[in-house]
Amino acid sequence: MSPADQIRRDARTVVRRDPRLAADGIPLGIDVWGGGYAGLVRLILGQLVSIEAADAMWRNLTTALGGVTPETITTADSDTLRRCGFTAQKAANARAIGSAGIDFDAVDALGDDSLVDRLVALPGVGRWTAECYLVFCLGRRDVFPAGDLALRIGWKEIAGLDTIPAESALREVARQWSPYRTAAAYLVWAKYLRTRKRV
Repeated sequence: MSPADQIRRDARTVVRRDPRLAADGIPLGIDVWGGGYAGLVRLILGQLVSIEAADAMWRNLTTALGGVTPETITTADSDTLRRCGFTAQKAANARAIGSAGIDFDAVDALGDDSLVDRLVALPGVGRWTAECYLVFCLGRRDVFPAGDLALRIGWKEIAGLDTIPAESALREVARQWSPYRTAAAYLVWAKYLRTRKRV
């Protein structure tokens, strides 16, 4: 079973436990990219932009470079990277990570907490980026990026809260969905996105 299919199965389990998260026919759009340097650069490129913008920038980058590797990022000129959506800081971070000689096979084999700790030690990688790497690149099953604004807003709407919950509060809420927190995150994202499309 692929990681994406496993997360879809987990989602059914989560909904049985917590019917508030039922997707009601909303496609979850689960797509596990694969680990490594390219996946991490994709997340760095997509920091603080919309899903649509991040996807467009990634398509532009892969078209421009023919593939995202430490070598292609290091040798790309700054104008090319800027046209693909990189800020100067994001480009510097991607280059620094590429030149660090990281053995991503070894890194990707770490447990969830150890992997997050290893990633946040890299330039430009905070907890959100590290946790999203586990979700989108590796398809880990028990990760909830509670710092994500869409998840915080989505949970506010699902739970009928008056204010957007703090990251720490949402992280505590998500404990109830373990060991399927990744599926729960996808369900909350799906509801958030459906609400935005109705506006």
